[in-house]
Amino acid sequence: MFIYLSKKIAIPNNTKINCLAWSSEQGWIGVGGDNGLLKVLKLDPGKDGKVKGLAAPANLSMNQTLEGHSGKVQVITWNENHQKLTTSDQSGLIIVWMLYKGSWYEEMINNRNKSVVKGMAWNSDGQKICIVYEDGAVIVGSVDGNRIWGKELKGSALTGVQWSPDGKLLLFSLRDGEVHVYDNQGNFVMKLAILCLPAGGQVWVKSVQVVGLAWYDGRNGYVDVDCPCLVVCYQSGHIQIMRDENDDSPVVLDTGISAVCCCWNHNGSVLAVTGSTLLSGDTKSCNVIQFFTPFGEHLRTMKIPGREVSCCVWEGSSLRVALAVDSFIYFANIRPSYKWGYFSHTVVYSYNRQDRPGTNVIFWNTNNNECYSKKVRGLLGVAACKDHCVLAVRAEDATGQFGLILCNAIATPVDSKYMDMEPLFVAINSSHVFAASRDNFLLWHYITPKTHSTLGNAGSRHRKERLYHIDDTPSGVAEVIQDLDHTFQPTISTQVSVDPICCMAVSEKVLLIGRQSGTIQRYSLPQVALVQRYSQSCRPHSIAINCNSTMASVIDVTGVLTLLELEGASGGSNLERKDVWAMVWATDNPQLLAIMEKTRMYVLRGEDPEEPIPSVGYICSFQDLEIRAVLLDELMHSEPTKEQHLLDMEVKSLRDTRQLLDKVGITEASAFIEENPHPRLWRLLAEAAVKKLDLVTAEAAFVR
Repeated sequence: MFIYLSKKIAIPNNTKINCLAWSSEQGWIGVGGDNGLLKVLKLDPGKDGKVKGLAAPANLSMNQTLEGHSGKVQVITWNENHQKLTTSDQSGLIIVWMLYKGSWYEEMINNRNKSVVKGMAWNSDGQKICIVYEDGAVIVGSVDGNRIWGKELKGSALTGVQWSPDGKLLLFSLRDGEVHVYDNQGNFVMKLAILCLPAGGQVWVKSVQVVGLAWYDGRNGYVDVDCPCLVVCYQSGHIQIMRDENDDSPVVLDTGISAVCCCWNHNGSVLAVTGSTLLSGDTKSCNVIQFFTPFGEHLRTMKIPGREVSCCVWEGSSLRVALAVDSFIYFANIRPSYKWGYFSHTVVYSYNRQDRPGTNVIFWNTNNNECYSKKVRGLLGVAACKDHCVLAVRAEDATGQFGLILCNAIATPVDSKYMDMEPLFVAINSSHVFAASRDNFLLWHYITPKTHSTLGNAGSRHRKERLYHIDDTPSGVAEVIQDLDHTFQPTISTQVSVDPICCMAVSEKVLLIGRQSGTIQRYSLPQVALVQRYSQSCRPHSIAINCNSTMASVIDVTGVLTLLELEGASGGSNLERKDVWAMVWATDNPQLLAIMEKTRMYVLRGEDPEEPIPSVGYICSFQDLEIRAVLLDELMHSEPTKEQHLLDMEVKSLRDTRQLLDKVGITEASAFIEENPHPRLWRLLAEAAVKKLDLVTAEAAFVR
């Protein structure tokens, strides 16, 4: 995933913001701050319609100030099902607001006049609210304002509350760092086992406060089988993510930040944690937002401007986050790393559904708009090439194995390979599938109906997978010995590497593997010999190789794109582009590279960019000076249609040639094509010349 700041809204009179809440269904943003500040904002894309998705400018369509609170507004929460907003301030006053004819009005007021509200949470169907007070009082009420039950937890200073997804349990966080579980009638069930804090037991717990308690309710499916979804976050930056309240082996993290807030995205696939830390090279602490998978893998860290960050919330579709910093709201756009691919005019993508465990993989034929689906237990990755794609999956049985499934464009499995290594990274060329864990990588020669007839009985060695360790230095000798002696088995290390694999790319001639330290290793194919190591200043995030394997482009974890000269290329490249989140080389020109920068697409010819095109599409293909992109953000929530979800764009030289032929003349167009040669442009010139019966030019152009 990639994240960048996109918009900033200032609150009048420099009023500090304490809390935010973003309605996932309707898009309203509740803003609570000092001096009774309470606003409801709404961002809407412009009415232009030409630019789709995040690329469309977002403008404030609602900015209503709600009067009623006097002190600091500290807690704010939405009831999505009944379109209600519940807010509370430092004096303990609670107000429920309702929407009437496009504006928000006070519906109910409640004040115990005893203590301050520390947390409020609606259950997943919006029928009940639980309110916890600092003095240990707990009240559960219904959506129509009736009190269901109340309880005083003696000697417990409460700091937060969360419902379980099924509404049967309540979690209360206490000031001393403990988390207690009660049933929905107020009976004590258990204490949550806290395993994320350093050794020192309860003494340590007493001094650290819980700042985040979030339990994803599964309404948009789960990204993986047995996925952790309950998070407890401490001010010290220690986090544990549990599968349920009884999980005795949770995912444990030390984020290294002083945390203030954490929250799940819409489908529980990304956890955002906000706070402050001292970054390397800085002398004073700065605000950051970090992103993690439910399994604890760090995805991204972004620096946030301003003095003090107080809150972060996700938009309903998880394509944006809002951050409360001092008296400002910062919005950041997110480009998710979808598991998808494109081959044979087919987009293959995946999504999860609440009613079915596992992952649905959809094969959408963009020519005839037909869709084929395939269900897998857990999808780890997708890669595509020419007529096939490979799915890296968890095995359907409970053996703990993993599979590589080769599919054609109608989702039919053509070949498969099962193994013990977890394929976290996967790549494919016209003859082999490459899969890598953190420490090992594997080469598998797949068989398709087409190659089966030509390959015949080429011997089992070509079919047998080859496994390598990332720290080894293969020279291709082992394969030669295996050819001569079929019983020879090279020993493969399975030790954990101190410099693990983090990305991979492959062409017909070259395999590139990126490592955490910034090293990129180049192997020649098909014999897999380590040829060269390149050193980058930052950890690579993704790599792409051009059509003749002379250049590679690398995007690092900070979104900086650089070019890498492989063999056959001359001179060094000084190209550096920031905020890049995707790239695809042209399949017919080694100099052309299409990249996505924030909400713009650039085409680079060598190091020179053409004028950008506004877009947030994911690039499928780049051929014949035409770029095809797919709007995956929209595709995830609707039925695929070519008009809605595909973008076909022409490179500037193709557009200019058309204009020259239409409006100026063949001679000028011919001179322009001489300067920007490409078979597609010569073909265009030849066809135009034939129409005008300029057969000399036509013949010369057809020859070119």
